[in-house]
Amino acid sequence: MNKFTIALIVFFFIQPTLSSAQVKLPRLISDGMVLQRDREIKVRGRAAPHEAVKLTFRNNTYNTKADSRGNWSIPLPAQNAGGPYKMIFEASNRIVLNNIVFGDVWVCSGQSNMELTMERVREKYAKIIQQAENPDIRQFLVPDQYDFKEEHRDLDGGQWQSATPENVLGFSAVAYFFARELYEKHKVPIGLINAALGGSPVEAWMSEETLKPFPYAYEELQKFKDDKLIDNITKEDSIRTAQWYGQLNAKDLGLKDQPYWHEKDIRDENWNSMKIPGYWADEPGGNKNGVVWFRKEVNIPASMTGKPASLWLGRIVDQDFAYINGQQVGSTGYQYPPRKYAVAPGILDEGRNVIAVRVINSSGKGGFVTDKPYFLAVQDDTIDLKGLWKYKTGASMPPLKGPTFIRWKPGGLYNKMIAPLLNYTIKGVIWYQGESNTGNPSNYDKTFPAMIRNWRTEWKQGDFPFLYVQLTNFMKETTTPTASNWAELRQKQLNTLALPNTGMAVIIDLGEWNDIHPLNKADVGKRLALLARKIAYGEKNITASGPLPEKADFRKDDIQITFRNTGKGLTTRNGKAPDYFSISSDGKNFVWAKAEITGKNTIRVWNDSVSSPVVVRYAWADNPVSANLYSKNGLPASPFELRK
Repeated sequence: MNKFTIALIVFFFIQPTLSSAQVKLPRLISDGMVLQRDREIKVRGRAAPHEAVKLTFRNNTYNTKADSRGNWSIPLPAQNAGGPYKMIFEASNRIVLNNIVFGDVWVCSGQSNMELTMERVREKYAKIIQQAENPDIRQFLVPDQYDFKEEHRDLDGGQWQSATPENVLGFSAVAYFFARELYEKHKVPIGLINAALGGSPVEAWMSEETLKPFPYAYEELQKFKDDKLIDNITKEDSIRTAQWYGQLNAKDLGLKDQPYWHEKDIRDENWNSMKIPGYWADEPGGNKNGVVWFRKEVNIPASMTGKPASLWLGRIVDQDFAYINGQQVGSTGYQYPPRKYAVAPGILDEGRNVIAVRVINSSGKGGFVTDKPYFLAVQDDTIDLKGLWKYKTGASMPPLKGPTFIRWKPGGLYNKMIAPLLNYTIKGVIWYQGESNTGNPSNYDKTFPAMIRNWRTEWKQGDFPFLYVQLTNFMKETTTPTASNWAELRQKQLNTLALPNTGMAVIIDLGEWNDIHPLNKADVGKRLALLARKIAYGEKNITASGPLPEKADFRKDDIQITFRNTGKGLTTRNGKAPDYFSISSDGKNFVWAKAEITGKNTIRVWNDSVSSPVVVRYAWADNPVSANLYSKNGLPASPFELRK
């Protein structure tokens, strides 16, 4: 063996040791980070066992040594809000971090209404986005990942970004408006750690230990520790979906006939007509799954040609491919995003134009969601697309069983998206979740408080502020008192206020009956910020939430309800008597009730035909549109149920 060979062998054996000896920082400890002001924090990392680590910060030097496992931490004394600063870490290597500020750090978590970005609401808040140039509002987007086996120490990706017109499009809309309100009030940097995932139930955000009292969830977590099971489910889902779509495409007459049905010039005079928006299940052909083609002719003046255009097709259940004059202008793979498609110059013709939409529906009622915008626009010229469209079935298919959504299973998101954050000092948490637990809301007033206690225990910061959003109004209004899983879950959220340092933003006046993702995210953020100002920042002279029920006095012929958080007093938003109250004398059968405001914080509720009532409800429905009880401070009362 020659000297060169020996040298190579030595190099390859030594190289891993050299690289592992370098100081390493968690993803959150990086350029542009926001660190929590006004309290001692610990900067942590990894190095070789017993390796010396030096930090230089603000003309001070801090020294430590890694322990036998390579972990190290350096305590920093409390810092006032401000920056930007630089940190220099030195061991066998040197890392320089720039643009560090001290301010308030908020974890922003939950499901899709927290995850929903400013990009999604860019038309509604165009001016605000254009003006979003604030280096002191920053977001760190946690990667959407899960692991059922172990709690992770670090994240696999992510970086701090300051608010600019470009970057803010990727910010959580609720979180950005929350930060914007706080910054306007306190003028200190706000750091947003965005750890949210659409569709996630509360159990996904709980640790394994916390799940033990909930056998249904704990047992499912154990089940999904099996990699082979996950691989098999993933493969089965993939094969089932691929086969269904393969058969659909093979059967679709719109893709087989010549010319294809998206082309401008085909014979469609014998197609049926249907009013759009609407669902084909309501037409004579009835409900069916598969693919249905739609076509509409529009006449375009010369003034609208040769320019970029926008095609808005509201929302479509489930998947769509949109064409104009035979050219595809957009496609969306599932039902929730709004269809807003850019049309390039040159696609529109003067005179006759044809819009074609291929709609695929795998289950339920397919079609075009009502009360959404449907138009073709060129600058200020708009053509309304609502009305009669021609339609024809391309292929009928049996329903497709949906995917398993493994990422939503218990414990997985906690392990991969929350556990890596636990060593990062925070101001508090804002939370928007619950929709995915409405299928079975009975446990939510146990699981949700357990999750809050879980996070507080593991963060080791005491009862930090935990501010959450109550479910908004959604789905069709009912005309009679009825059971409602959404109302039941709102009650569970109301009950969770029994935990210290919690606050609940009531938003039953901000939703959209036909959209689980309402666009008004500014007022949601503002109401969360009001709670933060009261609970986290100690502003005593503000009313941070709407009226909340305190107690009910059940009398022979009526009920007297006392509220807290009434501010300047109770009122209604429309000047009419309080509405959407119902009562029951047996706890099962409910009737509408009359109500009147009898004092600054009291209401009398009754029905002349009901004596000795035992239950009273307010706004107890999926979508209590006419619920009108407010404080004079302009905040809505929470829905509730009170029993004798």
